[in-house]
Amino acid sequence: MTKKIVIGKEEWCELPELGLPAIKARIDSGAKTSSLHAFNIHPFEDAGKKYVHFDIHPIQNNRRTVQSCRGLVVDQRDVKSSSGDKERRHVIKTPIIMGDEAWEIEVTLTNRDSMGYRMLIGREAMKERVLIDPDSSFCLGAMAESSAQEYYKEAPSKKDGLKIALLASNPNLYSNKRIIEAGEEHGHEMRFINIRHCYMNISALDPEVYYRGGELLENVDAVIPRIKPSMTFYGCAVTRQFQSTGAYCLNDSVSIARSRDKLRSLQLLSNHTIPMPTTGFANSPVDTKNLIKMVGGAPLVIKLLEGTQGKGVVLAETNKAAESVINAFKSLQANILVQEFIKEAQGKDIRCFVINGKVVGSIQREAAAGDFRANLHLGGTATSVRITPQERKIAINAAKAMGLKVAGVDIIRSKDGPKVLEINSSPGLEGIEDVTGKDVASLMIDCIEQGIKKRKSAALAN
Repeated sequence: MTKKIVIGKEEWCELPELGLPAIKARIDSGAKTSSLHAFNIHPFEDAGKKYVHFDIHPIQNNRRTVQSCRGLVVDQRDVKSSSGDKERRHVIKTPIIMGDEAWEIEVTLTNRDSMGYRMLIGREAMKERVLIDPDSSFCLGAMAESSAQEYYKEAPSKKDGLKIALLASNPNLYSNKRIIEAGEEHGHEMRFINIRHCYMNISALDPEVYYRGGELLENVDAVIPRIKPSMTFYGCAVTRQFQSTGAYCLNDSVSIARSRDKLRSLQLLSNHTIPMPTTGFANSPVDTKNLIKMVGGAPLVIKLLEGTQGKGVVLAETNKAAESVINAFKSLQANILVQEFIKEAQGKDIRCFVINGKVVGSIQREAAAGDFRANLHLGGTATSVRITPQERKIAINAAKAMGLKVAGVDIIRSKDGPKVLEINSSPGLEGIEDVTGKDVASLMIDCIEQGIKKRKSAALAN
């Protein structure tokens, strides 16, 4: 008879074959399968067997510590999360040690950054081996995270680390924290700079940027602009000033301004023959009926030029409703676009994350019930999606048309083929990293390193 051990709702365990001597796990008998945090997941074959290589941050809230693992793949499985989203995951088999007992379990690999634990142990891994005391924790022994840290080595710092400024407004946003962490993992000196607190000395001989009470921001090697829409004008001005000082900007001010101007961005897409929904723009209310006719009539979408993230976007179901909304906006002297509604998309679009001319990840976003906007912060959901070669090419060309090294390109699938809806110069990282398991923030830092290296090589050549 198998000896049973008593465990609590959370325990420290060991996964020796994966090189994980200490990892804190959540015990959940309500979940069928077990899962382990993983990113940079790469499957491969060795001697006829399927394996997967992946990286893990074994200590919660610590991204400087990275462990590389290799596991034997026994399956690929669709797993439904607690939010109802389906995800295709690799399943590996590996021994687990809890207390004095060891046995083999199956675990699925997924990005658990947004979860409270790096590992979840479900009921399949526990059958006939454990008894759970749901009111207790660490029945097999408690451990401070600082003690667990001693089992792992932090990523070494680079001797030639760069001085990188993240130019944004909110240091607590997931994306901003991830970029800071990724830069530090690469051994760079990262600093959050609030756009509002910057001011400039615009000089022909010695342009300067100052910060809060007179601090001169000098010797900045690179800048990552993450400018919120309401700060576009001033944020682009500060970005230009950093460019004047010689700093490498991941996205430059001209590219950001192009992408933020909806009308200008669509005209640029048109110039590069990149497909997009039929769009109309007019100033006079006299032209309203012709404008509606131009985009194929109702239902149609009306967008404020200054709107973003789904705000200022209205679906007009009838021509009469469209006329009323358009004329109401025009009476307020608001600039609007009128765009054909892609009904067959059924509230879905695809976010392609482009870095340095490559699509590094893509997710399908689906609008919440009763809405047609697929933005995640408006209640939409995201799932992994395989894009076509045509969609990949369109996303890359759209980012290139704007001049953006980093861009979120939103594509909608229509009966006439894929079309670009919008291009975002400061795309959020949470959805793409959570769904794809890719370390997108690190890829952004790689892009900076490559850009600066290329610029130095060009300077030496001259």
